[in-house]
Amino acid sequence: MYKNPYEQLSGKITAPKITKAGFQELQFDTGQIKLNYVAGPDNGPPLVLIPAQMGMWESYQKVMAPLSKKFQVYVVDIRGHGKSSWTPGDYSWDTVGSDMRAFLENVVKQKALIAGNSSGGIIALWCAANLPHLVSAIVLEDAPVFSVEMPRFKDQDRFVYNGLKKLVDNIGDPENRDLATYFNGMEMPVSETRVKRVPPQFIRYLSKKIQKFEDAHPGQPIETGFPSTLRLLLKSLSMFDPDFARAFVDGRFYEGIDHSAALRRLQCPILVLHADWHRYPDYGLVGAMDDLDAERILNLAPHACYKKIHANHVIHVFKPKQYIAAITEFAAEIQLLPKLEK
Repeated sequence: MYKNPYEQLSGKITAPKITKAGFQELQFDTGQIKLNYVAGPDNGPPLVLIPAQMGMWESYQKVMAPLSKKFQVYVVDIRGHGKSSWTPGDYSWDTVGSDMRAFLENVVKQKALIAGNSSGGIIALWCAANLPHLVSAIVLEDAPVFSVEMPRFKDQDRFVYNGLKKLVDNIGDPENRDLATYFNGMEMPVSETRVKRVPPQFIRYLSKKIQKFEDAHPGQPIETGFPSTLRLLLKSLSMFDPDFARAFVDGRFYEGIDHSAALRRLQCPILVLHADWHRYPDYGLVGAMDDLDAERILNLAPHACYKKIHANHVIHVFKPKQYIAAITEFAAEIQLLPKLEK
């Protein structure tokens, strides 16, 4: 059984803006695993940010410092990600939810506003449904509510499922893999008649760059001199247990939550942030939720607030100012923060 080779690297933040804002990188031992997280200064109510699958706390760097002026911000690397423990064979909504229970009870120690992106949003939904005494409100940042449930995830809106399967097939062996092969066969539909594909020559070039970095920096996560989004993707992939994705592909992950039942149980305030989406006949839903999914959320949880933001799936990366404004305004509306002056 393999382990995360990067756990021991926790504790050092290299981004000057994040350290200047007073953040520290720490680890919490739940008794079963180690959870890596960053925590900011105590400037307000707790705000817990949960990244998407394959993501880690660094994806929030554009919003952490501004949000920390009004909140005590925590960003968690969930198991299988970043510098948190890898637990091959043990991934499900329930296991990740139990980690969050321990984190909220022992680290945050008071009700928190939980904002999760993508699968992180489903974790936020799990927490609100199962741990209401620990959750003041949740933000579902383009979370795949309904679309990540079986059989729809595999049979109907299969674009994301197929992407996870390609990841498992191409880089599923963490001890013997070339991360560049993650892009093998990758397709991104941009219209009903046009598809973007990663050129093979770019994959070969990227493979050489990664190998050069690994030779020069043994034992370190991949960081190469590409544009920031690709650089962070490669680093996140190098610190990601592929069995987390495999659990979605083979069905192990789904234990622990029924989306409709969870939404019906919610009593805390909810903000739904909805990014852009498309649907194509050969791919299904390209995005996390469509307009009917959003409408269904509001029918099941009529007290929820809804905000459309025209952005890529990871809103906090591509529209950070709008994300910060949405979180801050929502917190003021539900009286976690003082009302904003108009």
